[in-house]
Amino acid sequence: MKTLHRFILKSYLGPLVMTFFISMFILLMQFLWKYIDDLVGKGLDADVIAELLLYASAGLVPMALPLATLLASLMTMGNLGENNELLAMKSAGISLPRIMIPLIFVTIFISTGAFFFANNVLPYTNLKISTLLYSVKQQKPELIIKEGVFTNLIEGYSIKVADKDQKTSLLKKILIYDHSNDKGNTTVTFADSGYMKPTSDQQFLGATLFNGYTYKEVTDSKAPKKNPGRKYPAQKQSFSKQVIVFELRGFGLQRTDESFFKDSYQVLNLSQLGKTRDSLSSALNDQAKVFSRNLLKNSLMRNNNWLERKEGVVPTYNLNTDSIYNTYNKLQQTEVIERALDYARSSKSYITSTKEEFFYKKKYIARHRVEWNRKFTLAFACFVFFFIGAPLGAIIRKGGLGMPVIISVLFFIIYYIITITGEKFAKELVWDVPAGMWLSSFILLPLGVFLSYKATNDSAIMNSDFYIEKLKKLIRFKSKNSKNVSSNKNNS
Repeated sequence: MKTLHRFILKSYLGPLVMTFFISMFILLMQFLWKYIDDLVGKGLDADVIAELLLYASAGLVPMALPLATLLASLMTMGNLGENNELLAMKSAGISLPRIMIPLIFVTIFISTGAFFFANNVLPYTNLKISTLLYSVKQQKPELIIKEGVFTNLIEGYSIKVADKDQKTSLLKKILIYDHSNDKGNTTVTFADSGYMKPTSDQQFLGATLFNGYTYKEVTDSKAPKKNPGRKYPAQKQSFSKQVIVFELRGFGLQRTDESFFKDSYQVLNLSQLGKTRDSLSSALNDQAKVFSRNLLKNSLMRNNNWLERKEGVVPTYNLNTDSIYNTYNKLQQTEVIERALDYARSSKSYITSTKEEFFYKKKYIARHRVEWNRKFTLAFACFVFFFIGAPLGAIIRKGGLGMPVIISVLFFIIYYIITITGEKFAKELVWDVPAGMWLSSFILLPLGVFLSYKATNDSAIMNSDFYIEKLKKLIRFKSKNSKNVSSNKNNS
């Protein structure tokens, strides 16, 4: 039996590793496509890109691992069925559950590892990826000199080129306005051609100019008070070659302090999520009590002496309001009504604003509960997908990457749609958080149990011949009934 188990494990682990990395690659390409606009044109170094992809890959494990488990189990059992190896095992008296025992232990190990990954590794990677993505989004675009338009990315300068050779990067008819001294465009440089290239550290831009001249407007700071800052005719200086160095401020990646994201629910583990959720709930309850007291004291009950009574004692007032109201004249009655309306409007506004605030805080607490449940749903999803893929592969008996891929993608899409729907409803307080987060598992688990039962009993539910035969029987049954009906009519 040990030899058989080693054979099954060897058949399973290879497809598992392969499908996991394939899934990671596909999901990583989706990530890059999503954030391509934030990454392109920022002049990011290769190490920054590599760091971003590393953390992004870790964050995609919760999606890739269940898909890999489903696809690998489907391929493994399908290959065994297609090669009649599964039939040989059953002929030897080994049932399907016994065949799946080593794979079940591997799945339990994967599920346990997925839980510890989600609880310990994923919060750290979420913190890193959130910080890095925010830093990249705040990054200024890479300095690109465009033809025919002024470039103002360099602080204190405006640069315009008429033409740019795409092969040699030679710039023609270069115009540079210098207003770095905050006194306007006091210096203008024109060159027939030149090159511009930033340094390797992206801190400076070196401009080598050929055959040009510089106009500089000269002012006299020591001029008499009657004519301060007196201007002189512009100075013109010709040159055959000139090098100008510009300081590129803000073009290097400025990393954001990680403490900015440390309180996000996505970077907390189970213990931290529980403590934060309890503290937020306690603060919300205290705020609700204060709201009730303020509403009764300042809005609904202007006479607040009853608040000093013992808790649970509700005073009663035996007042004939109509008789009191009728004792007032018309002006006083109008004043009473207006004041009552003001109190009502004030109370309504107070209730509405507080309701919105409470709703927002409840949603924020719900997000912590969602993240808490997510730690477990990832691990359980791997387990559920195995009990869908393994029996389904035994029923289909088709290996390779054809049919298994189609079925796996179909099940994963269904799972993903149900998951994001339940999560959205949970976050919006439409459903209770556990119901929303475990909805996909509650739906797919019975399917896994059903498929396991059918596979154990050698069901033919995925055999086309089975359905063709059933259809033929149905057609024969209908034709027989129609003949009986027609014969009965003829006899009558």
